[in-house]
Amino acid sequence: MPLVNMRDMIYHAYDNNYAVGAFDLVSLDFLEAVVDAAESCRSAVILSIAEPHFTYYDFELMLPAIEAAAKRASIPVAIQLDHGGCMETVVKAINLGCNGVMLDASNQNFTNNIDHTRMVSEMAHKCGVSVVGELGYVAGKEGEGAEQHPGEVAFTLPSEAKAYVERTGVDFLAVSIGTVQGRMNGRAKLDYVRLKQLNQAVNIPLVIHGGSGLSEDQFHKLTSNGVAKIDYFTALSDVAAKAMRKRSKENPNGSFADLKKDVKDAIGIEVQRCLRQWGSAGRAAEVLERCEPWLSVEHLIVHNMSIQSSQSFDSVMLEGKQILSQIPGVREVFIGEAIKENSKYSFCW
Repeated sequence: MPLVNMRDMIYHAYDNNYAVGAFDLVSLDFLEAVVDAAESCRSAVILSIAEPHFTYYDFELMLPAIEAAAKRASIPVAIQLDHGGCMETVVKAINLGCNGVMLDASNQNFTNNIDHTRMVSEMAHKCGVSVVGELGYVAGKEGEGAEQHPGEVAFTLPSEAKAYVERTGVDFLAVSIGTVQGRMNGRAKLDYVRLKQLNQAVNIPLVIHGGSGLSEDQFHKLTSNGVAKIDYFTALSDVAAKAMRKRSKENPNGSFADLKKDVKDAIGIEVQRCLRQWGSAGRAAEVLERCEPWLSVEHLIVHNMSIQSSQSFDSVMLEGKQILSQIPGVREVFIGEAIKENSKYSFCW
């Protein structure tokens, strides 16, 4: 089953009052566990990589593995960059296979957030890539205790959200209504009135970060008020670490491979629980019917050059390859030369 358009996937969730899970991946164990769990539940899924996690793996090696897993999956899959910090990272993510991106400029003032996000939206949309913008500040840090990174929560204002969406052109809006990133003590107090106002103000799918630790009832209220995508990591990290600690206690002298033996199962169980709780389980077939496949497009550029030119053929072809490779969305550039001397065109990219 092919990769599918992320915008189509999330709008199906938005129109049917459920949420698609976007699970941040930090290893092949996470990748395999998430895909296997989604297939078991017959659920669409978003495979996510977050820029703050790039210290854990080589971004340029990880994305091809994610793309390969997505292409051979039996359920609809999209690939997103989460919490991208700059245009350079976003472009690289698109060129490596992401069909959804998030620029996180939520720590900037309102005007700068709009300006930077709009530039990303304009670039990404030319590549057919969906864009998540974030307005408001969700405190905490993924994979750690929220109390260790308190920060001051800045709730998303409905009046600002409407202007933000109109001026940036984002496809989805990540909002702050009381969740925190990372694990937290006690139950989160979510502002459902604000969420409802945001949903009415922007009329596009909403995104929640900081979903770990929320109850089934809380998730139901989120999906009933416009939340169609939930980004999720901390709980996966916790169950993976717990499985390794348990294995280590049982077998203190175990090898690395032995210690992580139960990690995939632990992550898979948590992912399945989320997919069922968020309402996406069992919908793979109808999502696929709604979604356009995500396919590569080939462009052919032909060129003739006079022998009297001051530049050599090789230098022109290499320069062309370099220029074309810098265009956002261009994944590979191949150089070709005519086999026959009397061909209409001599060279191509």
